[in-house]
Amino acid sequence: MTITQGFLDNRIFGIISEIAASKGVRAFVIGGYVRDCFLGRPGKDIDIVVEGSGIELAEAVADAVHTNVSVFRNFGTAMLRYRGIEVEFVGARKESYRRDSRKPIVENGTLEDDQKRRDFTINAMAFSLQKDDFGALVDPFGGIRDLAAGIIRTPLDPDTTYSDDPLRMIRAIRFATRLSEDGREFRIVPESLESISRNRNRLEILSRERIAEELNKMLVCSRPSTGFRLMDETGLLELILPQLCKLKGTESVEGHGHKENFSHTLEVLDNVAAAEEKAIAEGTLKDYCFEDGVMTEKVRTAPDVWLRWAALLHDIGKPATKRYERGTGWTFHGHEIVGARMVPRIFKSLKMPLNEKMKYVEKLVQLHLRPIALVTEEVTDSAVRRLLFDAGNDIDDLMLLCNADITSKNPRKVERLKQNFELVRKKLAEVEAKDAIRNFKNPITGEYIMELYGIPPCRQIGELKEYVKNAILDGEIGNDFGEADSLMRKKAASMGLVPRAGVPDAGSVSVGSVSAGSVSPGETEAENRTISSKS
Repeated sequence: MTITQGFLDNRIFGIISEIAASKGVRAFVIGGYVRDCFLGRPGKDIDIVVEGSGIELAEAVADAVHTNVSVFRNFGTAMLRYRGIEVEFVGARKESYRRDSRKPIVENGTLEDDQKRRDFTINAMAFSLQKDDFGALVDPFGGIRDLAAGIIRTPLDPDTTYSDDPLRMIRAIRFATRLSEDGREFRIVPESLESISRNRNRLEILSRERIAEELNKMLVCSRPSTGFRLMDETGLLELILPQLCKLKGTESVEGHGHKENFSHTLEVLDNVAAAEEKAIAEGTLKDYCFEDGVMTEKVRTAPDVWLRWAALLHDIGKPATKRYERGTGWTFHGHEIVGARMVPRIFKSLKMPLNEKMKYVEKLVQLHLRPIALVTEEVTDSAVRRLLFDAGNDIDDLMLLCNADITSKNPRKVERLKQNFELVRKKLAEVEAKDAIRNFKNPITGEYIMELYGIPPCRQIGELKEYVKNAILDGEIGNDFGEADSLMRKKAASMGLVPRAGVPDAGSVSVGSVSAGSVSPGETEAENRTISSKS
């Protein structure tokens, strides 16, 4: 079968073909690029397998196109970039595995050997780059039929494939999730699903980092729930995220039951994915980060995996807080606090970053009930100011998550809550425009108080700053240094603090007038910063 649809029109394929022929070796395009061509979405990552030295062919091609080549001799691979395309070369090989490792024992082999070691039939297809059959599809395992049928299947016995490299079990589920995005359903064949269940304990030889990497790829799919349902069905989820499995099931007391929180969580996850993709298409979501000490904002152009993690973990604290109260029913009081405390442990267990990315997820889990509380109560300026203060620049993601969390089966209730949600959005915009609370900085700093009263760091400084902050957020005074200074001095006097001799009275003090060495009013970068950077 020869391919004529233009999949190999790029000049790089002809160059590789000519140089391979001059060196007396055979070269083939293999794997994901071939698969994605048939799916109508050719990518910019190309894998070339060579019956010979992949490194030598890569170096010769790099010389011909005048580009650099990166060589990884430990893996027998080399990579170059050509006009925005990344091309990786590897020698054809056959592999065998030891029981205690997913690192193979590698020997030189043929194209057929190389195709046998591939994870799935749809990833084992190859295009020939030989002059006599340029573009011919080499497909010994029927990958093209499986692709047309929407089937994920291993080339060899699945027990061998998954036992040799257990990461392929998660990859099978990830491909079923990712390839089902375009309205086509991809499914893992029953014998393969059964094999995953049988071999699930082989996950113990995998690094947690590699597992987390696959989870992240799954999460940014258009319908990530598919992957988590399959992991649950095969028993992988219990080994990877046991906390999520505890959300499963319902309980009934005196005829009162609660919602099935596992299904709810996956519904919220899909809702977030759909809402985020819509907002990205419309260009309405922004990301904020510090660059050279300056806050910058950029329009989001790709899914944020950490927002997806927040959706996945938003109710993770419910099992620990579930209670039945006669006359009230089932409650989960404080589950957002408990859930937020669980986030660092979950991230640590998966060897994921414990930096601002984790803190962002922790924050959204902790705050995810706050906008909903505003929906069901009177929306006061004070409550909105406090929400803006606590969420900072993550307020838009928080609102997206909370809107996705409305999953009642009662359409009237959903419509009412969504309408009220729009009122909250409007109020947020009004308060932000008026008070600029999102990036709130306390006009009164600790340095200023220490200079004014001649005191060392102590508990009273924190109390004074907190008093001023609450007064501003509650609307008692404006976000203004003069008003804040006057209020702070009155509070300090009630605490027995007396300004140093020669210090101007409240209202007459100006920036830098407390003493020659004093710090200007306004927060230092490290103090009370509420902006969450996900960069």
